[in-house]
Amino acid sequence: MTPAEMEPRIVRYGDLMPCKTAFIDAHTPGSDQKENFTIIGGGVSESPDQHVHIAIPHGFNIGAAGQPPKCRNSLHSHRTAEVFFVLSGRWRFFWGRWGTAGEVVLEEGDIINIPTGIFRGFENIGTDYGMIMAILGGDDAGGGVIWAPQVIEDAADHGLVLGENGKLYDSKKGQSLPDGVAPMPLLSEEDLKTYPEMTPMQVVGMGVRRYYDMMALGQHQPCKVIGETGIIRDKPGFEVDLITRGSATDEMHTHDRPSVLMPMRGHWRITWDGGATTLAPGDTMSMPENIRHSAVPSMTGEASLYHIVATDDPAGPTWTG
Repeated sequence: MTPAEMEPRIVRYGDLMPCKTAFIDAHTPGSDQKENFTIIGGGVSESPDQHVHIAIPHGFNIGAAGQPPKCRNSLHSHRTAEVFFVLSGRWRFFWGRWGTAGEVVLEEGDIINIPTGIFRGFENIGTDYGMIMAILGGDDAGGGVIWAPQVIEDAADHGLVLGENGKLYDSKKGQSLPDGVAPMPLLSEEDLKTYPEMTPMQVVGMGVRRYYDMMALGQHQPCKVIGETGIIRDKPGFEVDLITRGSATDEMHTHDRPSVLMPMRGHWRITWDGGATTLAPGDTMSMPENIRHSAVPSMTGEASLYHIVATDDPAGPTWTG
């Protein structure tokens, strides 16, 4: 592939196009300043205004959330894996029916694999605008978002209604539910009993790994972060590795499916048969299947890169490995 042919598969941080009305809590005070980015795949946005940068199926979705300080994402759940790593800022992740079952604070580079079947939310508790990058299992990302009932009720008080078709309607813009489309039903008390209140030991112990621990593990070979043999042992339909300066190699290799390269620290030189480019933190590159390529740091200093590739495991409940 020529550099011109590869360019549509590279999304630069500075070119990311946000959607400020992606979800039902877009008008709810405390959540009304968040920005949603859909980088690879259709994502789970409920808004027709959401821009999709790369629509090519990968077996998973890549997205991002950008938020100013004290802005939070409301309690929700997914049917497939939701993995975050912190690109910038300081973030509090919390979970449970009311968000009180547990919480953990993640710093830059840290990663969390949130189990399916629990309500979760997150908040920027840093002092500046922050960004977290997301991986969602499956090409359809599990079919959308499941909201805690109070989130839907609060949103209605501020003009947003979610239809049972998964689309948002904004009364502030004169919109209403179309004929034949009912509001998204609230989860019943019986439904809510199926959403466990997982302990911090369960969520943090099984699903959180710290950046500098992964850097130490990846000194001589890539750190398998998520996978059947990973330090987070899971089979969510994709694997995540952290590659460091010490484990990077200029040896050309291929994958039988598209892979994704996401620098965390430093600048990385990506070379493939036909061209080369340099990626910086916040950039995302989709490498086509069966294209020989390599990735090595292009400058001195700290360097790390998250690498994601789909597996033959079906996207579904987490921690099945």
